[in-house]
Parts: sequence; structure tokens; C-alpha cells
Amino acid sequence: MNAVRRFNRFYTRQIGALRRRFLDSPFPLAEARIYYELAHREQPTASDLANDLGLDAGYLSRMIRAFEQRGHLTSTRSDRDGRRSVLALTLSGREVFRAIDRRQHGQIAKLLTTLRVSDRRRLLDAMRTIEDVLGAKADHAASLVIRAHRPGDIGWVVHRHGLLYAQEFGWDERFEALVAEIVARFISKFDPTRERCMIAELDGEIAGSIFLVTKSASVAQLRLLLVEPSARGHGIGHRLVRECIEFARSSKYRKIVLWTNSVLHAARHIYEQAGFRLVREERHASFGKSLIGQNWELTL
Repeated sequence: MNAVRRFNRFYTRQIGALRRRFLDSPFPLAEARIYYELAHREQPTASDLANDLGLDAGYLSRMIRAFEQRGHLTSTRSDRDGRRSVLALTLSGREVFRAIDRRQHGQIAKLLTTLRVSDRRRLLDAMRTIEDVLGAKADHAASLVIRAHRPGDIGWVVHRHGLLYAQEFGWDERFEALVAEIVARFISKFDPTRERCMIAELDGEIAGSIFLVTKSASVAQLRLLLVEPSARGHGIGHRLVRECIEFARSSKYRKIVLWTNSVLHAARHIYEQAGFRLVREERHASFGKSLIGQNWELTL
């Protein structure tokens, strides 16, 4: 009991939870958390937020009104249920979230850069253990979770890309070899302040993945978007791409580029919806097929 309380006191001080304003922003911790949830959820409602975060409905209602008064939030009637209102951040609201996110990203980066690589691993392993032990029920209740990669995930990425692209497009093992090269390079040169491997879990099972890597000081590259066939239709691909875009903005990249092939219709649709534009096409013979490669760009 005392050890748990001691850890709580230490950690709340470490992350600044006791300060009146979170990370020197104009907002307390609770409001900063609501900005995060609104930026990352698909058509959330006030009741969704209250139930998932364990917030008092009246307290949350007052926060929502304050957001609306600032011009940071819109509320519209749900098409599915007229008794419920769907919440969404405005453009200015998203700018506020990005500012908070950049501050938090900087704080975490500052903390991690003071640690040895071995200590970083110990810290992350300890955090995952706490999540696994205390957060299992909450994670299961939230059908979709986006998290950072863990040991074993990289092998999964290679295996599922090799198998699914062979089954769905007839690509040979040279594609699997390319994926293995990409992820090996990612791990060996991984910069947690500028790069991400994001894993999607649906009801506790891995359902998709995506990578954002450094191409140059101002340009990031999107790679290896994949969604499991059984998990398609849940908006996972859109969510993964959006998470990468938000992270790239917070990391102060100016552009995101990606390379894909014309036969990957679902992925191309996701990129178009996210604002990417096709800048170049060229034919090539790869993975045992004749393909049309495509380069896409998004200016941030």
C-alpha cells in the first residue's frame, strides 16, 4: 500500500499533474486530456468521454461549454441518435491541441534523452507492465487502441506483410524481404523523438500498423500501412495515418512523403482523404509483378 502511494506521489510530481496549468499551457490537466481525446476519437459524444474517463457529467459539461466559448469545439446532433451530440475540435481547437502535444512531446523527449538506452527500455517495460496489470479491462472496453511498438511487433509486421500481399496481390517473397530491410533499419536507427511505429489493436488483438520515419530534417516518410482483413471497415487505416500526421506536425516536419503502388486502392483512398496529393508515377517490375509506383506528398 505505501509503495503504491509513494509511486503515485512521485509520478504526479514528475509529470506536473499537481500544477495549476499543464505544461505551462493555459489549461489544467483535465482540459488538456479532453483536447487529446477529442483529437483522437471518431465522432465522440459527451457521454462517451464521461464513461471512458470516469468524469462527472456535470464537470465535463462545464468544460465542453468553456471549449465552445473559446471557439475550440463544435457540437452537432448525431445522425444515428438525435438525443446525442457529436463533438469535434475546430481548426483553432486542433491548433491548441497541437501546441499542448508539442509541449508534452518536448517534455518526454527531454526526460528520455537523459537516460541510457538500457534505462529507457527498463522504464518502458515497467510502464507496459503497469498498463497490462491495471488497464486490461479499460483497454478491452475501448475497441480500438493505438500504441507504440513492443518486442515481437516488428516480426509481426514482416510476417503479415509477406503473407497478406502474397494472398491478396500475388507478390513474391522479395516484398517480404524488402519489409524486413525497412523495419531492421528502423530499429537500428530509431529516434523516438522523430519517428514512430504505431500498432493498432482491436479488442486486444493486433489489427494494423504504420511507420513514420525521418527522410530529412524537414521531411518525414510514411511507410508500411497495413490493416488486417478481419479489422477493415473500422476506420483503422484512417486513424493510423491521422496519428502519423499529428505526430509529424508536433515534430515540426514540413512535409510527409510516401511511395505506394496503384493496385493498393484502399490505401490510396486513405491517403487522398488525409490530404496527400499524387506527384509522380512510374512503371516498374517488382515482387514478381508489373506495377505502377506512385509518389504522394502532404505539406504540413
